[in-house]
Amino acid sequence: MTATPHADVWPVRTERLQIRPMTAPDIDAMWEWRQLPDVNRWLGLAPDTIEAFRERYLDAERLASMYLVELLPHGGEPAAPIGDLMIRIGDAWAQLEVTDQAKGVEAELGWVLDPGYTGRGYATEAIRAVIDVCFGALGLRRVHAGCFADNEPSWRLMERLGMRREEFSRKTALHRSGQWLDGMNYGILAEEWAVTDS
Repeated sequence: MTATPHADVWPVRTERLQIRPMTAPDIDAMWEWRQLPDVNRWLGLAPDTIEAFRERYLDAERLASMYLVELLPHGGEPAAPIGDLMIRIGDAWAQLEVTDQAKGVEAELGWVLDPGYTGRGYATEAIRAVIDVCFGALGLRRVHAGCFADNEPSWRLMERLGMRREEFSRKTALHRSGQWLDGMNYGILAEEWAVTDS
């Protein structure tokens, strides 16, 4: 099985949340929000059965890039899963002579929050904590994320966190509805985060 990058960093706790590497038993909880039409309309893949969903996320490489967002318990209650995150560490583009220096220096982020928990700042809190980890413990130089332009809550979250809109592409993504949709990509550098996060 593929190891979680920098396993010693996790779990990460914020004031209200815990973010930890996802395990196979968490996949069924993730299905609960990812199967909802208002959620999966924005996802790259929306398997229509729990069996297909499990097969996709039990892939060791995919599972290693997934993290569960849990609401911290009050009293004796267990932590409640409320969303999931993807952190895919990858290489930056580089000219051939310097490719070694561009390996594993950036991360693509993705996130999904259970609609029952939206509007309370949980997504902002979780993504802020993940970016802190990316630029802190993981030592990355750049973080980026993308979304359909129609997914306003997603790009507003990125802007709220100080991410820069790097691309607005016209009708570049074919949606499962059959429509070509606009796309948006955002990014932020470690030195920019140090300024915005202070």
